[in-house]
Amino acid sequence: MTTAEVQSIADIRARLTDLPQPDGSAIAAARARNGMLTKPPGALGRLEDLAIWYAGWRGDARPDCTTPLALVFAGNHGIAARGVSAFPPEVTAQMVANFQAGGAAINQLCRAMGARIAVHALDLDTPTADFTAGPAMDEAGLVRAVRAGWDAVDTDADCLIAGEMGIGNTASAAAIAGALYGGDWVGPGTGVAGDALEAKRRLVAEGIAAHRAVLSDPIEVLRCLGGREIAAMAGAILRARHLRIPVILDGFICTAAAAVLEVAAPGALDHCVAGHGSAETAHARLLDRLDKAPLLSLGLRLGEGTGGVLALGVLKGALACHSGMATFDEAGVAGG
Repeated sequence: MTTAEVQSIADIRARLTDLPQPDGSAIAAARARNGMLTKPPGALGRLEDLAIWYAGWRGDARPDCTTPLALVFAGNHGIAARGVSAFPPEVTAQMVANFQAGGAAINQLCRAMGARIAVHALDLDTPTADFTAGPAMDEAGLVRAVRAGWDAVDTDADCLIAGEMGIGNTASAAAIAGALYGGDWVGPGTGVAGDALEAKRRLVAEGIAAHRAVLSDPIEVLRCLGGREIAAMAGAILRARHLRIPVILDGFICTAAAAVLEVAAPGALDHCVAGHGSAETAHARLLDRLDKAPLLSLGLRLGEGTGGVLALGVLKGALACHSGMATFDEAGVAGG
């Protein structure tokens, strides 16, 4: 798949059909290998299932993860001017500079976990529109954002973590979740509370109501209520599916981006696992909707891809055991 194939909303919809599937023979061979390793059956718990899942998507019964990629997308939101965050919109660009200088939490975690990081700032000087007054993006704007995520995926990567930065984007993610599933998904985000939290809740409800006519169409939900960085994450996750690159989802905002794909095409997230359950109040509910049990639960609520990159360590541990352990025959251990 090339950039030329994501030039319109129709192209995005087309990329959600006939999605690649995991390699069944690799899954069978990985499962057989798992049964011969020097351990009691099931003794490594979810690590066993994780390794077999990864093997299927990579088409390798004894895989390794050597080229993981963390993509951090940044976008500014028109609704940030309405006080939905404890921080001003200028912080988005300031944090992008921090990422590029290597000074953020995600930089340290990528270094520790052996992941390459790439940062993509998306038209920060032009925030999306206030979604209570009209669509956050026009059709061309949505396509550009999705294509930015699509193009950012390195075809040589063997695992993808998508992260984000964007003041106001928990309000956008809550609006997307509410549009897709109904109900209230608003949480504190960067720490808003009291009257400010209630104002954020009212703004999200107002935005959903303003676009009631398109709520049955997940791609239109993304266009009308999303942000550029959210659309880019959706594009990157979809591109990874076409390349059979396994994805580790980060927090609430990343999961909202992924939910758009799942509602549009059930099964679209089969190549994804949930890296962690964040402290953002609605994240656990959203993961339940997607039937994704998180690998970690550490009370994180930073975004940037931090929880996903931490979970990369769990994936690498699962693969090290699966691919590196001796079988009973190889080790001369009775009981195999």
